[in-house]
Amino acid sequence: MEQVTLHGDGISATIVGQGAELVSLRDAEGTELLWQAGSAWRRHSPVLFPIVGRLKDDRLCHQGRKYPMTQHGFARDRRFTWAEQGPRSCTLVLTDDADTRAHYPFAFRLAVSYSLGQRQVGVAFEITNTGDETLPASIGAHPAFNWPLLPGLSKEAYQLAFADNEPAPIRRLKDGLLLPKPQPTPIEGKSLALSERLFEDDAVILDRPASTSVRYAADRGPAIEMSWQGFRELGIWSKPGGAPFLCIEPWHGLASPVDFDGEFTDKPGVMLIEPAAKRVLSYQVRLL
Repeated sequence: MEQVTLHGDGISATIVGQGAELVSLRDAEGTELLWQAGSAWRRHSPVLFPIVGRLKDDRLCHQGRKYPMTQHGFARDRRFTWAEQGPRSCTLVLTDDADTRAHYPFAFRLAVSYSLGQRQVGVAFEITNTGDETLPASIGAHPAFNWPLLPGLSKEAYQLAFADNEPAPIRRLKDGLLLPKPQPTPIEGKSLALSERLFEDDAVILDRPASTSVRYAADRGPAIEMSWQGFRELGIWSKPGGAPFLCIEPWHGLASPVDFDGEFTDKPGVMLIEPAAKRVLSYQVRLL
């Protein structure tokens, strides 16, 4: 099975087996809200696992041995197995094999579930440690929404409205790695005005957001609200140069700090999951 389309009340979503990726999200009128993987960026909503961002030198270090690991990990490029499928929900699963262990020497089971309700899609990530040693892992969502959501509106007509005030400094990247010094936040109170220049220095990263939801909207046209549970960080990104999408990304994990050369288990932001234990993180996208 290559893909399935789920239907809820006033919403539909299409998911593909490659990467367990959400590739379409439409409202009752058929308006596409998700970026359709054009030339500016060839993805829609990749699953980031077992890392978020880059590792220094693109290498994962475990017990003194180094393993090659590309940015955002390998899950987005692997074919998942369909475990369950119904008219409103589905679950896809990825488990370790010889290929994953050449990059990530751990036993795991990653289940990605999608469920549709009243104008809402819920996405859950369940990470299970199927091995006999502690499982270090990060995971993140990376959905890209059309920007603007309503054709003809300017990008500057849009803003992000957080549930709570966000006064804390943000983090930035250089060559994909986390800079050591926080920077003043561009968020004013609960509001982040959106513009292309905001992303000239890569993503805006909230490493401990006060909010667990944010609304993406202009004063007219479609709007969405994203909420999340279990994630600790939030990335906001668009590709510099005028790409017509906006990514709102709940994460548990960050890119390596520019000066980090240690073991992966000691990397900031990594979850440590004991044998036979599991972690569940989730987010929802509600159409307004």
